[in-house]
Amino acid sequence: MSETKKSPSRGDTGAAGAKKSASASETVLDIIEQKVDAGHFRDLTWTGTFWEYLDLVFANPRVARNAYQRAFDMILSWGAEEVVINKEKVTRYKFFDDPISGGRDAVYGLDRPLASLVGFFKAAAYHYGTEHRVLLLHGPVGSAKSTIARLLKKGLEVYSRLPEGALYTFQWKMDRGGREEWVDSPMYEEPLKLVPLEARDAVVKEVTRKRKPGDYPVLIEGHLNPFCRHTFASLMREHEGDWKKVINAHVRVRRLALSEADRVGIGTFQPKDEKNQDSTELTGDINYRKIAEYGSDSDPRAFNFDGEFNIANRG
Repeated sequence: MSETKKSPSRGDTGAAGAKKSASASETVLDIIEQKVDAGHFRDLTWTGTFWEYLDLVFANPRVARNAYQRAFDMILSWGAEEVVINKEKVTRYKFFDDPISGGRDAVYGLDRPLASLVGFFKAAAYHYGTEHRVLLLHGPVGSAKSTIARLLKKGLEVYSRLPEGALYTFQWKMDRGGREEWVDSPMYEEPLKLVPLEARDAVVKEVTRKRKPGDYPVLIEGHLNPFCRHTFASLMREHEGDWKKVINAHVRVRRLALSEADRVGIGTFQPKDEKNQDSTELTGDINYRKIAEYGSDSDPRAFNFDGEFNIANRG
């Protein structure tokens, strides 16, 4: 008997093509799954109670560092070395070689000014007074001012996503038209600022009981921002002054990842003509639509905390 062989039909070719496509899709999916760490995403979106956050602080007080301390540690985390310039020893910080982007924004020939810059952060980190000042980078065109600022922003973004750079803020449970919603502190404030003023010294003393020589001092400074202060006062009245009930029922702590693109902890201000420049771009402004809702332009809920100084807080 003779056997007639059939040539592959169009349908057969399509099936082979589908197999190749499926294989290619699986390869792409494997690549993405290797690059995207779901566990890391869960760490960055961690939420918990105020008490769980306190446990984190007791275990590692560095969690409660301020922005200067975090910036200083971020720079040191990349290492440093001693170099000799004109017979003088100068500390050279490897962070300014831009190891994050493979040297694309590396700064050369400015070891002395960069050492002074890091010295500013160090003094502020240990509360020597510079933390109350605004740092201005001044120099001629092409002297790497913008590059240094870009490096610092990039470094803080990356550092805030690492376990050693973790920082946290808190949210309020709000009733929005019969619907419960978690609302961020508009200035991403430190959760320890929820501790009443009269109890702060005792709490800090307890937290720093095991403080080692050279560790940063842990301080709870300042008042809550106006929105949070108003919200907290209203809830205290609602719960007849029971601070614990307010914290348990209305406060949630979450991890904060700094991001220039999302305007979280890092702000970018573009100067314009002085006649057209508005200071509210830095400080925020009244939301006139909310005045009708809250009845007064002095109500902090009618204020937009969207100025660059506001959104840059904690970074």
